[in-house]
Amino acid sequence: MAPRLAHRRTALRRLTLTSAAALGAFALTTLPAAATATPAQIATSKTNGVAYLDSLQAADGSYAGSGLSNEWAFSAFAAAGTAAVDVVPGTDTSKNARTVYRNLLATSGWPSASPVVTDYERGTLNAYAAGIDPARVSASRNLIADIYRYWQTAEPGYFGPSANFNGTVFAALALNGARTQAGQIRVPQSLRDAMVTRIRANQHNDGGWNFSKAEGNPTQLAAASDIDMTGAAMAALCVSGVPNTDPDITQAKAFLKSKLVSNSGAFLAMFGANTDSNGWAVSGLNACGINPQTGDFLTPMGKTPVDFLIAQQFNPGGGFKYLPSDTAPSAYASIDGLRAVAGGGFTSAPPLPTTVGAPQWVGQSTFTSGTATKLALTVDDGSGTLKVCSVAITPTGTTTTLGAVLDAAASAATPAGCVTSVTPASGTGTVTALNGKANSGSSTWKVSTDGAAFTAATRGATVNVGDTLALRWGV
Repeated sequence: MAPRLAHRRTALRRLTLTSAAALGAFALTTLPAAATATPAQIATSKTNGVAYLDSLQAADGSYAGSGLSNEWAFSAFAAAGTAAVDVVPGTDTSKNARTVYRNLLATSGWPSASPVVTDYERGTLNAYAAGIDPARVSASRNLIADIYRYWQTAEPGYFGPSANFNGTVFAALALNGARTQAGQIRVPQSLRDAMVTRIRANQHNDGGWNFSKAEGNPTQLAAASDIDMTGAAMAALCVSGVPNTDPDITQAKAFLKSKLVSNSGAFLAMFGANTDSNGWAVSGLNACGINPQTGDFLTPMGKTPVDFLIAQQFNPGGGFKYLPSDTAPSAYASIDGLRAVAGGGFTSAPPLPTTVGAPQWVGQSTFTSGTATKLALTVDDGSGTLKVCSVAITPTGTTTTLGAVLDAAASAATPAGCVTSVTPASGTGTVTALNGKANSGSSTWKVSTDGAAFTAATRGATVNVGDTLALRWGV
């Protein structure tokens, strides 16, 4: 048990977690009456689970801290219908969990001196669930742009070293799941497709996935899959637009079904039945709009994965134990368990607060002149070679222009090479050529902001703080 738990918690620290048809797939909270766990049992589990997570808040209002912390609580709170801004220590609303978490994310020292991509993916998913626009945390912090920095130019579609496959899975979860405040997927379809291609290529022969890269390695592809990562990879595909009838999702369902324990509803993970593995698997099913209490996931003995999770919960205390044999709750198991029972995937849109005057969302509204920041940029010239980068820019006003962003990208982009040349090189007119690719007839350079429709790209187009920009050549 110990090695498995250590491996899983290391992964959580580094991750430190809408169906194709609807945003609500991350927050399915009502299960059919035929389910073995009744709506009343689920409601009680949610109420008691939220109460336990409330008790984990520190006196200063924080959940996140150094090392492995409890910030994944925000994804569980949102799935259970509790707004992070409503979670306060005692009666001090100035220390509400959302404000404290936003202040942490905005600090220059977060996440560490040597961050990895999953730090920013974790932050994105939990900021979104807390009601913090992840692209507009502060005048200097844009978590979407932070993720873009880790695009692998030599292996397009991967984020972070490809050997750590979980970085790409959680990039898909974060970039697709953490939508704009208006509910729009903010990244272009070309980027979504690139990630989907890599996730599919890493699916093992048994239908599941593991934390490490398997693509191109017959031995790894033939290795046994992991329950946890199968749930996450399923969710990543579904939030990227893959329907739950897709053969790869069907194979993943079959893998999970093959691990279902008839007399408890648990999934038999590598180190035995446990709440965390069950929680990740159920969250994957939830994100794909697959009910975890009917059909393939109702055992011959009438048990389901949700039954197992509720059986792991102490009531009225509300915490979940990690192993069936444990006698005390685990914070991490309680977060994973509650999020899954509440119908959540790996993030959820923030609920409306009950605190008087508190908005559903908070975020930086304008650039701060002279304050360095980053913007997320993709460039698609139609050749099949997508360029993805984070552009460092220091605005001179409360807004900037597309021309200024493209100029900055030529010399201050990570990874480099997103933009090599722009025509015209100055002014506010129409972009007639980018990276040597010129407009030709009806095929011209167009721009999309935060997932909106593509329109003619002009140097003078206004760019606001946190905008996710996509340039595309074509009709």
